[in-house]
Amino acid sequence: MAYSDRDRLIALAGIYQAVHCVMRIARHGSVDTAAVEPCLFSLFQVDADNVASVFGPPGAVSVGARKVIEQMTNTTERDMEPTRYVITLMKLEQRLAARPDLLAAIRAGIDEATVMLEHHALLDPAIFAHMADIYAKTISSLPPRIMVRGEPLHLNNPDNQNRIRALLLAGIRGAMLWRQTGGSRWQIIFGRRRLFDEAQGYLRQPAVHDR
Repeated sequence: MAYSDRDRLIALAGIYQAVHCVMRIARHGSVDTAAVEPCLFSLFQVDADNVASVFGPPGAVSVGARKVIEQMTNTTERDMEPTRYVITLMKLEQRLAARPDLLAAIRAGIDEATVMLEHHALLDPAIFAHMADIYAKTISSLPPRIMVRGEPLHLNNPDNQNRIRALLLAGIRGAMLWRQTGGSRWQIIFGRRRLFDEAQGYLRQPAVHDR
């Protein structure tokens, strides 16, 4: 299947959106649920019809698209921490791709979570806890370890820890989609203009979760 620059932008925006949510929770203890929902939703989309539908309705990763634009705009004031997280998630996904045992464990865990959705809402603490457990038992065993920086008050909160791990797992899902659509570090380095233009185009479309 041939993928477009828009597909790659959506995948990259999905990673940046997950990272944005992680950083908001780590630094402030809260984050807009409209930004979190597409990230969690993506974990359950195993056989999506197209790349955009992995995250939900049009505009679902608008927050991530704006972060892509911020990181690709030449300014000495830009925050490089999000990009460091994104690069680490991409490295982790590459290592995960070589571990069929861990991939099978993640798939089994998500199947269990799918059953849980019959009795719990997508953003229910029980779903976050389950996804966090999947992350702890699989991704946490791979190098490099992600060291999330933030306020100790927020980082030591068990519910926040679960949300952060679940969102990092969603970031891995986005990184997998990025690789599957032909994304690479070269795309980010030499295809910045195309990704920037696609991000702007994505933000101009009617959006449901554009907050």
